[in-house]
Amino acid sequence: MAEVEIGIGKSARVGYDLAAVGIVPSRRTRDPADVSLAWQVDAYHFDLPIVAAAADAVSSPDTAITMGKLGGLGVLHVEGLWTRHEDPLPLIAELAELPAQAATRRLRELYQAPIRPELIAERLGRVRDAGLVTAAALRPQKVRALFGDVLAAQADLLVIHGPAVSAEHQSTRTEPLNLKRFIGDIDIPVLVGGCASFSTALHLMRTGAAGVIVGVGTGGGDANRAELGIGVGLATAIADAAGARMRYLDESGGRYVHVIAHGDLRTGGDVAKAVACGADAVMIDGALAAAEDAPGQGGLWSMDVLHSDLPRGRWQPVERAGTLEQILVGPDPAGPAGGASLASALRTAMATTGYATLKEFQKAEIMLASPPIG
Repeated sequence: MAEVEIGIGKSARVGYDLAAVGIVPSRRTRDPADVSLAWQVDAYHFDLPIVAAAADAVSSPDTAITMGKLGGLGVLHVEGLWTRHEDPLPLIAELAELPAQAATRRLRELYQAPIRPELIAERLGRVRDAGLVTAAALRPQKVRALFGDVLAAQADLLVIHGPAVSAEHQSTRTEPLNLKRFIGDIDIPVLVGGCASFSTALHLMRTGAAGVIVGVGTGGGDANRAELGIGVGLATAIADAAGARMRYLDESGGRYVHVIAHGDLRTGGDVAKAVACGADAVMIDGALAAAEDAPGQGGLWSMDVLHSDLPRGRWQPVERAGTLEQILVGPDPAGPAGGASLASALRTAMATTGYATLKEFQKAEIMLASPPIG
């Protein structure tokens, strides 16, 4: 991609957010009943390409079970409130009664409680006992300490997730996690991210990951762009990772690595454009936190609250928008909040533009909106 000069001695690539692109209809349309939203990671099949983010305001054992029954995937954060407190729901309910700053202070206090291995086993076991794919998330710096508990709980998928994850983390204080060695030594598939460039995505694919999570930042409660200056156009980041996937497919002799888009994805149109840019699935937080049955109970915060040096996760209110089932598959609830019927909207977008499968839809033509004049 061409670079633009932003000043003497500094050039930059142009990156595009999803809002800047639109999907171009093809020469045919299709019956929505003939559209498949299915995708598969390793041996695990999912009817919907929607992953509930590993955030305490979004994913609890109950919502992970609901997601699984609806065809998606819920991811439990092993460092979250559900592994620190016997019953975190009354504690979370307190937050909505406090001013936002006080709620954030109280939230950070709740994360000071120690992680309890018996709760890891119990929480993940509930999802496994429901007969559903069990996914657990850890930050890279906690993988060594807690992966044994995840393995003992018989998790099916491991998600190694942070605002920005690399295959070559360096530290003079601790021995860094060697992702390639770690993934090669375990028997369960791993999704890893976030990443935001062709080179980083390619490096993560070379570790043996089954999927890479693309995007720096989340759909709410995220302060990376404002406080750290870190942020990218998600449409460009997805397209870069899709290009890395093709490069790795060639160099590995046919090994396909899934691209999971994670960012400010709030509506069915956002989901459709993410897939059209090259994503196999999307990871959602803000839109799902708006569910009436979401564990955040009207609040949203990112798991950056766990960062020891600069805890950035802040509690903030979110407008309710129907049940989790309605937000995922409909019927569309009445109300002003967006993000409803995500899967139904994606199916309709694919049918309207004539594509039958997600992989076909990844090849859809997209067009950039012209910037306003003047």
